[in-house]
Amino acid sequence: MKQRKMVTVLLISILAGFTLGACSNTFEGIGRDVEHAGEKIQDTF
Repeated sequence: MKQRKMVTVLLISILAGFTLGACSNTFEGIGRDVEHAGEKIQDTF
C-alpha cells in the first residue's frame, strides 16, 4: 500500500512537470507573437 502511494505521487509529479513545461513554451510563443504584431503596428505608423 505504501509503495503504491509512492508510485502515485511520483506519476503525479512527472505529469505536473510536463504540464508546466508545456505552459512555459506556450507563453513564450504568445510573447513572440504579440511582440511581432506590435512591431508590425509600429511599422505601419
